[in-house]
Amino acid sequence: MQFKRDDEIIRQGEQGNAFYILYEGELDIVKDGAKIGDIKASSSHESAMYFGEKALLKSDVRAATVKVVSSTAKVLTLDREKFNNLLGSLENLMARSDAQKGPKILRKDLTKIGLLGCGGFGTVELYEHTQTGSTYAMKALSKGYIVKTGMQESVMNEKFILMMTNSDIIKLHETYNGSQSLYFLLECALGGELYATYNRKGLHGSEKHCKYYVAGTTFAFEHLHERNVIYRDLKPENLLLTEKGHIKLTDMGLAKFVIGKTYTTCGTPDYFAPELISSTGHTKAIDWWTLGVLIFELMSGHPPFESAYPMQIYTKVMKGINKVTIPPKCGGTTGELIKALLKSEPGERLPMKTNGSELLKTHKFFSGFDWGKMKSLQVEPPYKPVVKSKKDLANFCARKEDMPKQLEYHDNGTGWDKDF
Repeated sequence: MQFKRDDEIIRQGEQGNAFYILYEGELDIVKDGAKIGDIKASSSHESAMYFGEKALLKSDVRAATVKVVSSTAKVLTLDREKFNNLLGSLENLMARSDAQKGPKILRKDLTKIGLLGCGGFGTVELYEHTQTGSTYAMKALSKGYIVKTGMQESVMNEKFILMMTNSDIIKLHETYNGSQSLYFLLECALGGELYATYNRKGLHGSEKHCKYYVAGTTFAFEHLHERNVIYRDLKPENLLLTEKGHIKLTDMGLAKFVIGKTYTTCGTPDYFAPELISSTGHTKAIDWWTLGVLIFELMSGHPPFESAYPMQIYTKVMKGINKVTIPPKCGGTTGELIKALLKSEPGERLPMKTNGSELLKTHKFFSGFDWGKMKSLQVEPPYKPVVKSKKDLANFCARKEDMPKQLEYHDNGTGWDKDF
């Protein structure tokens, strides 16, 4: 917006619900008729100043008037509702900022302990901070592969989303930009992947375990959806256990900030929703579909639409859950919840209706489950992994021979990674 001399952008005593960024011009701050300060910004010097930010916390009267004293002033404005839609509440951002305060963790102060996992783009390794003894998971992504597959925007998006989130999601501590790789320094969860844990311990079919892990995933989805982020990659491999047995969602590589619909086809075929297959566009409803698939898999030992080839999976998905033979462990209230989530019409999925995820929490499947205690980590995890120390890699089985080969990266001068 452009203002002219003597325009009042904010008036003392009025109700405020927006904050402002001045990127060109000069403003005076006036309280009770007396000047108490000024704000200046110049586009030529690439400077900008913000003001009125307290209105993002609560509706309150303005404490002072902000008046244009230059011939013109260029100002950006964002109200509380739009700010919350884009970034989440300012309270949450402030809480996250407070939680992240402390000395910066330098890459040179980290010592590698061992391999946690491998993927097509890179590796996840356990590192120890030499000064504090704390351990972290370092996710390294090859720049060569990122550029070759055109994933530059996706990787930058992953960093942005991790900076926005906390709660039941693996926490981001630092990022580093190397000559050949980009690095995410993440919270480590040494209890291992849920997928490996279920197979190793034979937990399939346990309603107690299923409720606990689905509840944790529900909290993670709520946290993301409040920030207009769709996860899109739920599977047991992307759920990690902490040393105490708490569940954490990991890997934001396919997560995306979306208002409205998005049309990118991505994810794991066994977890594809109908709208993904038909390319009609998808919303956060796709995550609730994947939660239904997860419940089925945790209870039965296999996903509902499982087939040898992706096209066969897609055919089954389009026919719907009612054409699937339901195993005994997925019957009763469990089956009712699965079917309430695996609705072909996105808007009909249980958490997409009025009252949202509260309908899921009050479903008969969760009868007697204490969501309040679960949220405050007071529910005893149904399985506590054996973790002997913060350097214990025993719950992971990645091998060095599985590590992807480096694809040499040559800087093309576009600066795509400058903000990493």
